[in-house]
Amino acid sequence: MPPGTTDTRPLRRQAVRQVIEVVAIAGLALVLHSIRVSGGVSAEAACWAVTALAAVKTGYFLLENLQHILLATAHEIAYHRFLALMGVNMAQITLSFALDFWLLESAVPRSFSGFDPATMTAAGTFFDCCFYSVLNFSFFGFGEILPQTVPAKLVTLLEVILAFFTVIFLLSDFISLKDSLRGGRPR
Repeated sequence: MPPGTTDTRPLRRQAVRQVIEVVAIAGLALVLHSIRVSGGVSAEAACWAVTALAAVKTGYFLLENLQHILLATAHEIAYHRFLALMGVNMAQITLSFALDFWLLESAVPRSFSGFDPATMTAAGTFFDCCFYSVLNFSFFGFGEILPQTVPAKLVTLLEVILAFFTVIFLLSDFISLKDSLRGGRPR
């Protein structure tokens, strides 16, 4: 590799991995929904399964975020490329939690206030779940949609914790952390 150039292969591998993860998460959500609709599991059990999977997924995303920062440091990835990678990761997280919220609302209507099952289409409910997820992740949380059940509150809490870790810790202090990981002094 010529001097002064950056090896982008690790970045591309991460991007491909994230696309595969999105497909796997969406596929799992559809499988869970199909099992619930076919009567293979009760509504309450489905909600607790979604909550448990969201907890596992939160731990996975926390570790993945740390891996991104270590990758960026080890391979001298430019900050703008790191931000692009994290942007894709944030989109993946919000989509993933939107699917969780949709599964909860599909299993137990009124898991969230702000959805009217009588007038809402499946696509409209999913859009509102995406809207709610982005608001949670960005810390806006306008209050138009509020969790009403314990599983809905727990999944919302998991997304907010993950958002806090991702946005506040990783992005705001990346340069200082990168310098300290390299053994240098923070700027």
